Amino acid sequence: MDRVIGVLGGGQLGRMLTEAANRLNISVVTLDAEGSPAKQINANSNHVNGSFKDPTAIRRLARDCDVLTVEIEHVDTEVLEELARGTGIRNDRNLVKGTKVKIQPSWRTIRIIQDKYRQKEYLLGLEIATAQSLPLEDGSTGELEQIAGRLGYPLMLKSRTEAYDGRGNHPVRSASEIRTALDTLRDRPLYAEQWADFQAELAVMVVKTEDDTTGDWKKATLAYPVVETVHEDSICKLVYAPARGVSSTVMQEAQNLARRAVAGFWGKGVFGVEMFLLRDGKLLVKEIAPRPHNSGHYTIEACPISQYDAHEALSVPGARIHLYGKGDARPGRKMGHITIVASSMKAGESQIKPLVELIDQIRAERKHPSAGRSTSASASGSKLTPSERRPLVAVTMGSDSDRVTITSAHRTPSRMFQFAQDAAGMGVKVIIAAAGGAAHLPGMIASSTPLPVIGVPVKGSTLDGMDSLLSIVQMPRGVPVATVGINNSINAAQLAVRILGVTDDGIRNRLETYLADQERTVVVKAERMESVGFDGYTICDNLTWKNLDGQQLKYRSDFRPAARYLYFHYLMAILKAEKNASGTACQKIAWATPGKYIRQNVLTALVREVGNVDPSEAKVFKEHAIPESETVSGENVSDLSRELLADACLEKMEEEDWEEDD
Repeated sequence: MDRVIGVLGGGQLGRMLTEAANRLNISVVTLDAEGSPAKQINANSNHVNGSFKDPTAIRRLARDCDVLTVEIEHVDTEVLEELARGTGIRNDRNLVKGTKVKIQPSWRTIRIIQDKYRQKEYLLGLEIATAQSLPLEDGSTGELEQIAGRLGYPLMLKSRTEAYDGRGNHPVRSASEIRTALDTLRDRPLYAEQWADFQAELAVMVVKTEDDTTGDWKKATLAYPVVETVHEDSICKLVYAPARGVSSTVMQEAQNLARRAVAGFWGKGVFGVEMFLLRDGKLLVKEIAPRPHNSGHYTIEACPISQYDAHEALSVPGARIHLYGKGDARPGRKMGHITIVASSMKAGESQIKPLVELIDQIRAERKHPSAGRSTSASASGSKLTPSERRPLVAVTMGSDSDRVTITSAHRTPSRMFQFAQDAAGMGVKVIIAAAGGAAHLPGMIASSTPLPVIGVPVKGSTLDGMDSLLSIVQMPRGVPVATVGINNSINAAQLAVRILGVTDDGIRNRLETYLADQERTVVVKAERMESVGFDGYTICDNLTWKNLDGQQLKYRSDFRPAARYLYFHYLMAILKAEKNASGTACQKIAWATPGKYIRQNVLTALVREVGNVDPSEAKVFKEHAIPESETVSGENVSDLSRELLADACLEKMEEEDWEEDD
């Protein structure tokens, strides 16, 4: 046990933190009252009895620690700063006076967060949305009345310090309640907070993995699922995971907001971020705790890595490590074990595979040192081959076009039944069965498996697939088969994805992205029709683009003469809005425009309206003496160049049999 962690506070959070540390064979010493919950389960002779606010007691704890962390943020940050800077005393283990002690999270973070008004001001500086707040200077009735005039009623009067779990808060619903609120919270620094009209209170546990503040919150933080918290008498009464009635879009926004907020603080560790979901759908950060949080207790049972284990998170999902604390390791000595929990045996085998490979590698290296270590596998980098990945969806039909297996209700009934009975054990979640003619396959499989079965009627050479459709639909009671349209394998696949998405957030998120893309496609088409009219819409219907510089524009050269004119204006509108047109886009516009219009205006329009034409990508420009290095803009296009461009465009039109009068 080389490293020792000191915890300021030994309540229920410290107790659960100690439990996690014990499993990881990490030594923990606690500063709190004798017999505190954390000390009850940790027979360590170096515990310190006293207050976690006492500088002397904190220094005494630090003598036996490599890292100090907090169970509660209401501690003396002055002494933590002293220890972090190396001005404290460390004379144990042959360490000299002045040795620095790591404080996680940083004393800077704890100092800001323990003053709730200062915390809100800091969050606003990070552009994190939070409720409007104003400080009280003298705490008088008149001052709070003036603030209420700015914030409106109701409002929440709060203590800036020594407040948690709703303690130190007092609602003020009208001017008549001001005196009572001030008397209740007397002798404390106070601030007033605008009332948040929320539909739900949410919370997100965030793990910060880097010491410094960073703008790259995606790299520096990880987030647990979004939960809903219900408070009663200023105490968290219920936590629902995941949050009830909250869309996945809002949950993603909440996780991102929490991660951006935490990334702005110093130090590593677990942070609890509480927030309001307002009735208009907006999110506001309520407050942040620089420690494990009661809204994260569910992670002990519900998540592979709890909030208390998070600082030792493994790269293998579902893995828990248990170390025995036997001291030095040696070959053949049992030092600990790892438990993998998965949804099926096949899934468990897949997840444990990289760990087994790592152990085998270590053994081989020990037996044959000269061979060196192979880099082909590691606990974090071993990847499964396509054949080793467990399929979640099995697709089967009575031909060799199957993805997973070939079964036939009539030709191989025993194989069909075996496949159906074994599918769940193989990790399969959904079966898609396609059949034509009599189409017994989907129903027979459904009768032999508890998994959902989706039937796809296949159109045969006779009856146009109606026989298959009616056969699959008419299953007896107790043998359900979800049936899609004839030959509609796409809907079968989509339905399978929706079934998987019920329990898999990643799949559901990708499905929602797909649905949102579908919606955007329709909206874009509607906006296009409203913009260019029906005639313009029909000729531009095949246009697609990945960006608006024209590089990815797809165009048609078979337009009727009148249609080309509309097409030209459609493209020009896109390029003019972007203020940038590549030469390739100019070519496409030129070739799609009636000859008479090109001779008169096309180059002038491109240069003066679009504003920037890069000739280095334009074959037409290159062939007619405009240097590649020269950007065509303003008045640097000669009359000769205009004429040459027009001639080139006319030549192109002649190649495509366009009439000049068009």
